[in-house]
Amino acid sequence: MILEHCSTDAFYRAPLGALKTGSQVRLRVALRGGQDIQCVELRTWDGAEHRYPMRPLGLRAGSFFYEAQISVPQTPCLCWYRFEVTDGGTRYVLGAQDDTGCGEGRMDSTTDFQITVYDQDYEVPDWMAGGVMYQIMVDRFCHGEGTDALFKAREGQCLHEKWDEMPFLNISENGDNFASDFYGGNLEGVRQKLPYLKELGVSVIYFNPIFLARTNHKYDTGDYMQIDPMFGDEAAFTRLCEDAKKLGIRVMLDGVFSHMGDDSVYFNRRGTHGEKTGAYRDPDSPYAKWFSFKKWPEEYDCWWGFRTLPNVNEMDEDFRRYVLSGEDAVVKHWVRAGSSGWRLDVADELPMEFLRELRRQVKATNPEAAVLGEVWEDASHKVSYGAMRSYVMGDTLDSVMNYPLREALVGFLMGQVRAGAVVHSLQALQQNYPRPFFYALMNLMGSHDRPRILNVLAGNDGSDLLRSRRAEHRLTQEERMMGTLREHLMLRMIMSMPGMPCIYYADEAGLEGCADPFCRRTYPWGHEDAELLAYYRRMIAMRRENPVLSVGECRFIAPCDDVFGVIRTIEGGQDALGHPAQDACAVTLINRSARALDIYLSAEELSGAQELRGEDGETCCARGGAFTIHLRGMRGLTLFKANAACEVMQQ
Repeated sequence: MILEHCSTDAFYRAPLGALKTGSQVRLRVALRGGQDIQCVELRTWDGAEHRYPMRPLGLRAGSFFYEAQISVPQTPCLCWYRFEVTDGGTRYVLGAQDDTGCGEGRMDSTTDFQITVYDQDYEVPDWMAGGVMYQIMVDRFCHGEGTDALFKAREGQCLHEKWDEMPFLNISENGDNFASDFYGGNLEGVRQKLPYLKELGVSVIYFNPIFLARTNHKYDTGDYMQIDPMFGDEAAFTRLCEDAKKLGIRVMLDGVFSHMGDDSVYFNRRGTHGEKTGAYRDPDSPYAKWFSFKKWPEEYDCWWGFRTLPNVNEMDEDFRRYVLSGEDAVVKHWVRAGSSGWRLDVADELPMEFLRELRRQVKATNPEAAVLGEVWEDASHKVSYGAMRSYVMGDTLDSVMNYPLREALVGFLMGQVRAGAVVHSLQALQQNYPRPFFYALMNLMGSHDRPRILNVLAGNDGSDLLRSRRAEHRLTQEERMMGTLREHLMLRMIMSMPGMPCIYYADEAGLEGCADPFCRRTYPWGHEDAELLAYYRRMIAMRRENPVLSVGECRFIAPCDDVFGVIRTIEGGQDALGHPAQDACAVTLINRSARALDIYLSAEELSGAQELRGEDGETCCARGGAFTIHLRGMRGLTLFKANAACEVMQQ
């Protein structure tokens, strides 16, 4: 007995993907080799087990097909299903092939297929799907003219004399970096560089934390209601947001609510804020309940064992009032001050009810504000602290950072996985995520938590070096050339994907760097890689000028092991999010191999196109209902249906 089902094939499952509450879905299974079929059942689980007899559809191509039409629950949940067949007294089970919960089935699998059931009223801000994001660590981006007075060291901090010096590696007793060196970048510097960001094509600035803190990265919050004085003040932030808005640029803040700094006004371990303030120095402090002391004051819960980062009791009523629900609560205050929302640090370490309330309060303050979470895995079924959590139901996050996409593309470009594996991993996200969530993903290439993307793609990120040797690490000319070619391919694909592309500051300038702190070097103003910067501008312009690349329907393809692609379409005058749009079709292909390849695509899968237009206006015509597309070695190509009013870019 062989059973077959593919959750990404509309013949077997319709409609595909996540479903709104109360929707219906049709599921089919194929049987081959049965002798005495007694029972064919669909078994589902949504907190309770349900069994549905499947009706026979008849024989087709040597297989017997069975079908069941069911309604999914009226409340958001994950609905799991599998198929069970009894043949001659023997029971056969077909479940999902792997823990993605989608794709081809596997006999006797103990993993079920997944259907995400989300709130039918779930919406995310439209600007996320069409946005281009730019991540900035303020201290490392730009020192504003006329702001020298801000550049003053506090106790335990040191200041660099030159902007282009290498970051200090100052290791604490627990192996962490003290992150106590500063360059003088500030909010006014960002404001003065808004024209540069506008020209680049940026529509959203995402700041790493900007609140008062001891370190340069600011993930050890000292006061949620105060901008770090070295960066400026609230007036400087509001002015920045107002000027950015005039240029069509939004600003998002980084919220760190699972832990805070030991030097904060709330904990005050170092006595910076007086001898009788803060939970560490006064057991009767109004903040004492925010923290968990095993033995006051020295034994307390801290984030991943770092004593400089005491954990917070997020469900403490006073803490929630201060951060979430009070009239001038933190998340409300900074949205009113000009922010377009929050990116939440380690969102998967925050209690679900905390996230729900945070989203409610942010949306009540500004319905167009976004709540974006740091979740590194599939956010529909993340296992955290012994429980499965789903952030895609419409009650917690608008979307998440798309680390699975980053890892899949890096793995492909570095020859670690085949194109088919990339298709499978991305189809799983597409299948498991609600469409609004999927089209609002933060599609990052680089970040402050990883070596520079140029080093990663060059195959030499310095990870095999002693930490003390990484400051002097440089790519060879050959490594840099190879890394740049791969970065071109990755950028082209990121700009062709659903979701919000995110550029980590100075990646577009060709900055190198090993892991923290060397991936956090200053922006090399006046010393950019001009060719790479021009390519970033070109790819961003391609995306912004062709809406099909932002909001078109999406299908991932793997014509061969070395070529990965994505087809984007708008048909019937409506885009993937249900908005009116001009019909269009685009295909992006990237070839990771050094040899040229010919790729064959049918006209049917390209919306019936008969011509595709190239970079210089040349056309590629279909012959016999198919296109032959020539891809040079280590090159990418984006082609548009010739009758679409768009521009075509080829590397």
